[in-house]
Amino acid sequence: MVMTTLLSAAVSATLLLAPSAAATDDPSARQLADEARENLRDAESVHLKLTDRGKDTATSRTRPASMDLALDRDGNCAGTLKMARHGGTVEIVKRGEQVWMKPDTAFWKAQVPGGQGDEVAELFENRWIHGSTRDAMLKGMADTCDLDSLQDDIGSGDDPPTALKRGEKTERDGTDVYPLSGKDEGKNITMYVTADSPHQVVEIVQRGGGTDRSVTFDDYDEPVPTRTPPPEDSVDVDKLQDELQKV
Repeated sequence: MVMTTLLSAAVSATLLLAPSAAATDDPSARQLADEARENLRDAESVHLKLTDRGKDTATSRTRPASMDLALDRDGNCAGTLKMARHGGTVEIVKRGEQVWMKPDTAFWKAQVPGGQGDEVAELFENRWIHGSTRDAMLKGMADTCDLDSLQDDIGSGDDPPTALKRGEKTERDGTDVYPLSGKDEGKNITMYVTADSPHQVVEIVQRGGGTDRSVTFDDYDEPVPTRTPPPEDSVDVDKLQDELQKV
């Protein structure tokens, strides 16, 4: 899915970069790159925020302009996706194979053609659509919660395209970090890694060639919220499809 692809591209392109040749004599520089990559690959869970202001995203209603997700390796997930071009917002909760999503009015209007979007939005106002990962309508959203897939992408590829250079210690959201900068396919990439051990990725920024994207990470190995929407506020996805045919 587009959302998963965007996230993987933002993360894996940077983490496949190697320390620069000048940094190979400095163990801490190599440690920053290697340990940050391994810690993200090995994380049981993580909270991430993605912001995408790129050219392709700005002209599409099907690509997320932002994500705010807590996800883990068991396939659990909770958070929000905001689509570009006033495409609306979707809340998502996933526990195992069970999925709930709650689109807002703008999302329904963007997804359902003509004036029917208003009718659908009114029909399902403030209600969660519930089903499983086997439901085609929910599968795309559920794939966004695939931390295992993201970690596999981070681990793929053995030939880094260019070298990362370490900058001076600085601060990012109150945390001491080292910036590691490099280039990949015409994009300027900076990864901010915690200065203190264990070295973890705090933020990745990609800019250039029509790309303007950042991803932040925190709450490594913290549990994903377990609360699920109550049945009285949920609509089975099969009923949704029946109702959509009537509209």
